[in-house]
Amino acid sequence: MSKPPSLRQLQYFVTLAETQHFRRAAARLRITQPTLTTQVAALEAGLGVQLFERSRAGTALTPEGRELCARARTVLQEVQGLVDQAEAATRGPAGTYRLGVTPTVGPYLLPHVLPAIHRRFDALRFFVREAAPQLLEDDLLGGEHDLILTALPLVAGDPVVVPLFTEPLQLVLPAEHRLAGKQGIQPADLKGEPVLTLEEHHLFHSQIAELCDRFGAHLMRDYEGTSLDTLRQMVVMGMGIAFLPALYVRSEIHQPAELCVTTVEGERMERAYALAWRSTSPSSGLFERLAEELRAQVALQLADTVCLVPRS
Repeated sequence: MSKPPSLRQLQYFVTLAETQHFRRAAARLRITQPTLTTQVAALEAGLGVQLFERSRAGTALTPEGRELCARARTVLQEVQGLVDQAEAATRGPAGTYRLGVTPTVGPYLLPHVLPAIHRRFDALRFFVREAAPQLLEDDLLGGEHDLILTALPLVAGDPVVVPLFTEPLQLVLPAEHRLAGKQGIQPADLKGEPVLTLEEHHLFHSQIAELCDRFGAHLMRDYEGTSLDTLRQMVVMGMGIAFLPALYVRSEIHQPAELCVTTVEGERMERAYALAWRSTSPSSGLFERLAEELRAQVALQLADTVCLVPRS
């Protein structure tokens, strides 16, 4: 007869599954490796199932372990949701949540909105991690993040998605570029122009590639940047032109003598952002409130830069 596992054992189980290494899992859990080994063995004995394959290369889930790990994550999420709901009933929303954000928007948006959210929900904390959109989606579905703030569209799974705002892309040219002083840049003006962008694993890369196809511009595949700051510096050095998000331009471009920031007439160039979480999350009610607070702060502080998306 199987022995019911403790919540602590389930936490150890899920953490080891995520790290696939006893030493790394023990470090994350802040326990000793022998303690982890003992508790995992006790969990396997109690369930009567081998959860992990152990080898010199590391630790991998067995087929049975993979199935049970998904159930274990759900149990832990439900318990955390119970605790959060109880705390919210007495002193408002509380707890620490893992928020994933794309690096092309997080540093330029969160400083405007998080302070107000912390003031309203003073017992609420966020552990923020940046990653490319595809990785954010994968980690959300895998339980690494509780919610994500990312560019649309989302393609993985079936999460709850609350649209937030659209952000224009602005054309950035070297100060000495032939188009820098031109009034009203037309799409035809960009034909053949070398355009810089981020590495291919970023969603931003594919969006810029589509613009290049539309304008007949040349996407510079031999000079792909690792960050928006890198792109800006490459433009300053005259290596090409770039389309940069408006929030980044607002935050980071303070020396207009080095660069010309403009738009392309008659063209709608923008990115859409949303807050998303698992449809099974026990904190869905709180996340809905957070989404509305985010939208309110964007409308209050950034209406001159981005455009709020109406809720359907």
